[in-house]
Amino acid sequence: MDLKEIQNLIKFVAKSGASEVKLEMDDVKITIKTGSEEGTTIVQQMPVQAAAPAVIPQQVATPPVQAPVAPPAQEAPSSAPAASDDSKYITVKSPIIGTFYRKPSPDKPLFVEVGQSINEGDVLCIIEAMKLFNEIESEVSGKIVKVLVDDSSPVEFDQPLFLVDPS
Repeated sequence: MDLKEIQNLIKFVAKSGASEVKLEMDDVKITIKTGSEEGTTIVQQMPVQAAAPAVIPQQVATPPVQAPVAPPAQEAPSSAPAASDDSKYITVKSPIIGTFYRKPSPDKPLFVEVGQSINEGDVLCIIEAMKLFNEIESEVSGKIVKVLVDDSSPVEFDQPLFLVDPS
């Protein structure tokens, strides 16, 4: 595993919100912890077959992961009607785990924007999984009401990505 792959793994773990990840492969064992004031730290990297462990601490300049702030309890009743308003919309969900991209490349325009009408089969976004870029196509026609994920963010299987008004 080269340095570039390790750096990409650190960035992915930092964005995912996980506090600790352990990865053990044939020749390398890596433990990544996040959430410290300094950013993300590789705690240990050592060859698995080595007689004595070689510890290589390494700092990477990434912002600390922040926990989402929960709304106050008194606002819960007012947010319930808003959730029922969303029930008339169709939710487009992620079919795979990966990194969500709203554009085909950094210098290209967005696939879709809020308020834009879409047809069945239109490309809504790309999800990168294991260095493969998968185009996510719409299964419905309608209008984009809301984009639920930030660009370049990790997404999970079945995570809501878009709200579409089918009318």
